[in-house]
Amino acid sequence: MELYRSHVLVCGGTGCHSSGSADIIRRFNSELKEHGIEKEVKVVQTGCFGLCEVGPVVIVYPEGAFYSRIKVDDVPEIVAEHLVKGRIVKHLLYHDSIDEDEDIKSLDEIPFYQKQKRVALRNCGVINPENIDEYIAFDGYKALAKVLTEMTPEEVIETLKASGLRGRGGAGFPTGLKWEFTYKANGDKKYVACNADEGDPGAFMDRSILEGDPHSVIEAMTIAGYTVGADQGYIYVRAEYPIAVKRLTIAIAQAREYGLLGKNILGTDFSFDLELRLGAGAFVCGEETALMASVEGYRGEPRPRPPFPATKGLFGKPTLLNNVETYANIPQIILNGPEWLQSIGTEKSKGTKVFALGGKINNTGLVEVPMGTTLREIIYDVGGGIPGGKKFKAAQTGGPSGGCIPAEHLDTPIDYDSLTAIGSMMGSGGLVVMDEDNCMVDIARFFLEFTVDESCGKCPPCRIGTKRMLELLNKIAEGKGEEGDIEKLIELGEGIKMASLCGLGQSAPNPVLSTIRYFRDEYEEHIRDKKCRAGVCQALLQYFILEDKCRSCGLCAKACPANAISGQRKQPYVINQETCVKCGACMEKCPFDAIVKR
Repeated sequence: MELYRSHVLVCGGTGCHSSGSADIIRRFNSELKEHGIEKEVKVVQTGCFGLCEVGPVVIVYPEGAFYSRIKVDDVPEIVAEHLVKGRIVKHLLYHDSIDEDEDIKSLDEIPFYQKQKRVALRNCGVINPENIDEYIAFDGYKALAKVLTEMTPEEVIETLKASGLRGRGGAGFPTGLKWEFTYKANGDKKYVACNADEGDPGAFMDRSILEGDPHSVIEAMTIAGYTVGADQGYIYVRAEYPIAVKRLTIAIAQAREYGLLGKNILGTDFSFDLELRLGAGAFVCGEETALMASVEGYRGEPRPRPPFPATKGLFGKPTLLNNVETYANIPQIILNGPEWLQSIGTEKSKGTKVFALGGKINNTGLVEVPMGTTLREIIYDVGGGIPGGKKFKAAQTGGPSGGCIPAEHLDTPIDYDSLTAIGSMMGSGGLVVMDEDNCMVDIARFFLEFTVDESCGKCPPCRIGTKRMLELLNKIAEGKGEEGDIEKLIELGEGIKMASLCGLGQSAPNPVLSTIRYFRDEYEEHIRDKKCRAGVCQALLQYFILEDKCRSCGLCAKACPANAISGQRKQPYVINQETCVKCGACMEKCPFDAIVKR
């Protein structure tokens, strides 16, 4: 076995990869060879470290030096100074990775990580996801071996039920109960499926697990196959995730080579294999029955339930379907016991939850926190607060089908029941932060536009109802709103929630209903005062030139495409509101900040 004095871990997640991490790895290997230390230092491509805002990230062990925003041209200095001379390159360090007395901090001491607890993400940023030996070195496939040699299917189910694990795909259904239903279902053939069709805007939780730790999902699905009596599994993953698809393909091949997939796994009489199915990007295929239709080769449309997949799923056979994050928890529960998960989280929401933290937040990235962590802790302690000292306005959880949570609920614990009580939902884990510059009518319109586009059109409440809601929102944003429009939105939304066939339609009105609930005054301003306080809805904007700041330079008039600005020397210029097209070119061109929009 080769021993190295130093390891250089380079993030290979999609974010860092798009910023050139592959080139950084090649440059490290080239520089190490040039200095003759390629046998002393090992460069490892890992999954996502989570702190995407400062990528590409490079961590050098054993010191734990956390280098951020690394470029290819930074590599020679890190090699020459740190890896050859033993001198850490301080100006390339993440600003919180070195304290006042110049002692290097561990990863856990960086504020972003301090309140996190990694369970589903435990190996992301730690191992090379394309090397099965590294996964095995971190207790990989140990849970599978335990299940196959020491546990009956009933014991696995009871372990999961006792742990309190609930599905991480959004609905929060008890995982052990779902496994039990499939186990008890009658059928000569059963299937196990994984929902990796992560379609929420800004969500990348499942993608990061598949890119950083694909074997954890493979191991869990194999355990599931043994438990429910299935010999075939399918992972339904978006084709837009090329890195995840590549690493899953490599991991499946490695597992087969090691006898961890295929016939007579680990010398037992249990056989199980996996196949990938690539989705074409339809958001509705995240719904379980639509996903299964797509796997079967049909158009991805939901069907009425019951029957549920546990009794009639893929190809009409009993099917167990969980999402990526749910599966990623399974091996750890088997190894550590149900009491371990019970000790994390709240009374009714056990364990941790992974969130993709985005929007108006300093530390954009991937976080995993214990259930019950408050929204305030996630946004300010983990996320680092709002950029530019702006005021927090709202956070949306649950993707385009989730609700917007206002500042008054910042101390709400993040768990299934608490979020539902305030008009939002856990969803798969997207968390979008908004500040004072966001217009809540525009936010509701943005997410509803998405769901209208993604509706499969099978049921009229979703196909027609969401379109009518969007028309009302467009009308309000364009300054044509009328008294009674808010009530129409509420009535339509409640009706769509009750009558839609699947979860897409049933939750599509949530962004509208929650913003009306907490920000009704903004809707009323749009309708009654024809005003958008955030200055976002273009039809309601007006540009003004401040007399005390105008220098009569005429640059604004030259930039105006509509010739709506007039003036003369030594006199403030004026904007003609009748002819102004509200493009903002004048505001961009003015060097004196004399133009404002209201």
